[in-house]
Amino acid sequence: MSGQVCDLDKLDGDITAQTEQTLKKIDDLLAEAGTNKEQILTTQIWLRDIDTDFAAMNEVWNKWVHPTNKGVRACVEAKLARPQLLVEVKVVAAMP
Repeated sequence: MSGQVCDLDKLDGDITAQTEQTLKKIDDLLAEAGTNKEQILTTQIWLRDIDTDFAAMNEVWNKWVHPTNKGVRACVEAKLARPQLLVEVKVVAAMP
């Protein structure tokens, strides 16, 4: 799926809230496509400020990701489409 961000109506949230919203959106989109996070092959994560936000994002990620299939993940710092966005996540998942 393409990169996903939090609810654009709630851009005032911190990195924890934005990451939770983004991963919930990914759960919903994976279900709509007939798959789930257990089938994730790769993930790309972009953070507006990796030094400030990585630890909090990673805590949310570790609670969300399936414990027996985490797939391959890359996380980098990047200028995102809107200044209020703190995180964007893209996943590739297999179909079960």
